[in-house]
Amino acid sequence: MNLRRALHFVFKVGDRSKTATFYRDVLGMKILRHEEFEEGCKATCNGPYDGKWSKTMVGFGPEDDHFVAELTYNYGVGEYRLGNDFLGLTLQSSQAVSNAKRLGWPLTEVGKALYLAEAPGGYRFYLVDKEQPPNDPVQKVCLAVSDLQKSTHYWSSLLGMKVIERHEEKTVLMGFADTQCKLELHNIGGTVDHGTAFGRIAFSCPREQLADLEALMTKENQKILTPLVSLDTPGKATVEVVILADPDAHEICFVGDEAFRQLSQMDPSGNALLAKAMAEDKSDDWFAKHNKQKASA
Repeated sequence: MNLRRALHFVFKVGDRSKTATFYRDVLGMKILRHEEFEEGCKATCNGPYDGKWSKTMVGFGPEDDHFVAELTYNYGVGEYRLGNDFLGLTLQSSQAVSNAKRLGWPLTEVGKALYLAEAPGGYRFYLVDKEQPPNDPVQKVCLAVSDLQKSTHYWSSLLGMKVIERHEEKTVLMGFADTQCKLELHNIGGTVDHGTAFGRIAFSCPREQLADLEALMTKENQKILTPLVSLDTPGKATVEVVILADPDAHEICFVGDEAFRQLSQMDPSGNALLAKAMAEDKSDDWFAKHNKQKASA
């Protein structure tokens, strides 16, 4: 089971320019790669949309040994409604805290050496005001759950995550390895609402485990959103994925590790490709000219 690893969290974004400023200039992440797609994804990576979209991967280092963010942008959709499902991503970087202060990005002190910053769209990022570690600064992703016992069973017994810490009936911290980004489940004691901004967390596993994972979920009567499918990226490796949903309908992507390592290689032209795509995206101008607002999802 320890061959599984945490890869990324998917955020839907309505404004690529402001979003790039936050991840690059505030957090200090790099653009790892940028890809454009003419039609919706077979595994709904960009949400339930059929049109043109883009994917930008950002992180402190390559996805082989860093947990990163996947920013998906649907042309023509300007904003998404936040639910209460994603509770925050925590990273350690005093540099990010000083960047935010220097740029006037709103920060709220929420604990000792701990600040809350919001990415465009309202996604929460908790910044630990300590020196950035030499390995991955991203520590954990926190998701809301309605029944902690049920969710812990799903993530540990079915998906193979190791429980690291428990805090009474409130939170459970777990992970596939101590060196990886952790998952924290937080019991909100009520319904988890995914809004339209709902994201997705992605992990990799050896390719031969994908069919077994799908079979296990079928046997356990768990929800499979996308049965084993191959996904193409223009000019890059084809990967196989299975998309699952946990008891609170959090979307979970498992991808075959071998092909994904090829697909996720850092692209030195990532920054330039994103800049080009933003420059060529005249949708804001069109909406302004016609005195209309971009769609809200």
